[in-house]
Amino acid sequence: MFSELQKIGPFPATSAEILANIFVAMVCGLCISWLYRHTYKGPGYSLTFVNSLVILSMITSVVIMVIGESLARAFGLVGAMSIIRFRTAVKETQDIVYIFFALVTGMAAGVGYHKMAIIGTPFIGFMIYMFSRSKVSAPRREEYLLQLSYSPNGDDLPTYLPVFKKYCRRHKVINTRSMGVDGETLELSYYVKFKDQEANTHFVRELQSVQGVNNVNVYFDEEQF
Repeated sequence: MFSELQKIGPFPATSAEILANIFVAMVCGLCISWLYRHTYKGPGYSLTFVNSLVILSMITSVVIMVIGESLARAFGLVGAMSIIRFRTAVKETQDIVYIFFALVTGMAAGVGYHKMAIIGTPFIGFMIYMFSRSKVSAPRREEYLLQLSYSPNGDDLPTYLPVFKKYCRRHKVINTRSMGVDGETLELSYYVKFKDQEANTHFVRELQSVQGVNNVNVYFDEEQF
């Protein structure tokens, strides 16, 4: 039984073929990293992650060449890789897509399917780029999250309400929390819908000028005004 697992078939690989496979993986990895730099929109851009995509493609191609058609090597590699623990959490779904993209490209280059890697990388990359630039799947910006600090100073009605009526179509308080030692300062959170989406900057400026209002922040997903 062990002899059946040794090697199912030969894996011919000359020095030129090995270098060619690694080179194709490197070129495709560079294309993937370039695409990532130009399509990433999250808050935590990492240069290390971008460079790792290139190295990941090259390493995957070498791993595939090492395994060849040997089941014994494949099982041995799985056992060796099982001792590795990745401590870095992947926060963006897009990052997982790019990791898988680099892995598959490296696999194609490693088995010698250069045409598949060279054609597949720009085609898939083009689709990713078009989706990143397209506004078809973008959410409609209707409600924003507003956070502010407010000191009532004995006022019956909040002094910032006239600004709300001027710029907001509707507003809804979602959280109120007392701050400070005396508890007189309030931290308020609202959902607001603007009458004019382009006027949110003016809204923030006027709100900050109101007496008793501080620390005004308006959020929409990862964006902050």
